[in-house]
Amino acid sequence: MEALLAIGIGTLVAAGIWLVLRERSFSVILGLTLLSYAANLFIFAAGRLAPVAAPLALPGAETLADALPQALVLTAIVISFGMTAYLVALALRAKGETGTDHVDGREDGP
Repeated sequence: MEALLAIGIGTLVAAGIWLVLRERSFSVILGLTLLSYAANLFIFAAGRLAPVAAPLALPGAETLADALPQALVLTAIVISFGMTAYLVALALRAKGETGTDHVDGREDGP
C-alpha cells in the first residue's frame, strides 16, 4: 500500500513539475494544482495509513487514526482552491491585457 501511494505521489509531482515548466498559463495553473494534490497526499500519508484504525474514539477501538494530518489536508484543500481561483483570475486578466496566454506575454513564433 505504501509503495503504491509513493508511486502515485511521485507521479503527481513529476507531472506537476512538467506542467509548471510549460509556456502556457493554463498548463502552469494545472501543474500547481497537481503539486498541491501531491502535497495533500504526502501530508495525509504522514498520518500512518492503517486500514483497521478507527477515525473516532469509539469504545473497543485499540488504535485510532491521527487527526492532525486530516485537519491539515482539509485546510490545504481550502487554501489550494483559493490559490487556484486567484491564479485563474490572474491568467484571464493577463490574457485580456496581452492578448495571449503565454506566461511571459509574448506571441507565438521566434
